[in-house]
Amino acid sequence: MTTLLESSPLDGTRTTAVTPLPSPALLRHELPVSATAADAVRRGRADTEAILRGEDDRLLVVVGPCSIHDPDAAREYGARLAAEAARHADRLHVVMRTYFEKPRSTVGWKGLINDPGLDGSFDVARGLRTARALMLDLAGLGLPLGCEFLDPITPQYLADLVSWGSIGARTAASQVHRQLASGLSMPIGIKNGTDGDVGVAVDALGAAAAPHAFMGVTPEGLAGLITTTGNADAHLILRGGSTGPNHDEASVAAACAALRAKGHPGRVVVDASHGNSGKDHRRQPAVVADLARQRAAGGPVAGVMVESFLVEGRQEIGPDMVRGRSVTDGCVGWDTTVALLDELAAAEPIRRDRVRNRA
Repeated sequence: MTTLLESSPLDGTRTTAVTPLPSPALLRHELPVSATAADAVRRGRADTEAILRGEDDRLLVVVGPCSIHDPDAAREYGARLAAEAARHADRLHVVMRTYFEKPRSTVGWKGLINDPGLDGSFDVARGLRTARALMLDLAGLGLPLGCEFLDPITPQYLADLVSWGSIGARTAASQVHRQLASGLSMPIGIKNGTDGDVGVAVDALGAAAAPHAFMGVTPEGLAGLITTTGNADAHLILRGGSTGPNHDEASVAAACAALRAKGHPGRVVVDASHGNSGKDHRRQPAVVADLARQRAAGGPVAGVMVESFLVEGRQEIGPDMVRGRSVTDGCVGWDTTVALLDELAAAEPIRRDRVRNRA
């Protein structure tokens, strides 16, 4: 049922309608977490935390589509990725990107939750159900899942299935998102600003680690006061910016020094896409090669992010779309994905030998 705002001329001047949504509690009741999925979430969170704290010497790899638009293709991708994750489990901790909200610099398709039909119908209730059902299927494969939190209400519907989350470059300076990160139950990566500024993200880590009290939505869908303890596992993601890439060894070292100066661990996650690849998916392999070299040398890169799907590239939304190709940022294809995982895994024994020799 849609509620029109004709009777509220003072606050409805530019809002044409308000459409009720199912409460988070209702959606979680309709689509409950299985024991297998719950185990994948718990293990995914614990392993990610251990890596970020330096207690697990594996590399965190967050890999998957820029933004999921085709749940069936994402299920196929997830099944393939689960096999690769198992193959590399002693060297890599693989988390699948399940991004359903697409931040836009201007306008455009905002993601599966906002517009699951890709047709401007904005059936958000359907989008939430579709996203949660997909996450349950993927977690049922044993895959830890990662996503970016954009709308502050969305986590009430999906966060129980997330093992690793992120706050994007456009929202790193947002008080709302820093407060949100302080209460989430999984490690949260915060990206440097779109201009390449690392300082804004370092400041955000301090804010996310602190306790907060703020207004939000309860599981029943009502307004409520949320109080948090702070998120000690918030961490920095280097994603480059308008000033250029920051995945190189010198940039990583400078970022780690900035972290230590503020009392944070000197470890970072590096995004091979976005500013670090000049927004060209074909450059991601070169970035990954550099990060693998840094890992092998014993550097402080704790994690790597890669945008990947079944088919290379990107496409416009339309009637003749290629299955498994991104409709947002360009992604590397599946064969390249396997090769990149192999390359990152191959660096881990070399790293371990170097660390042992230093000790």
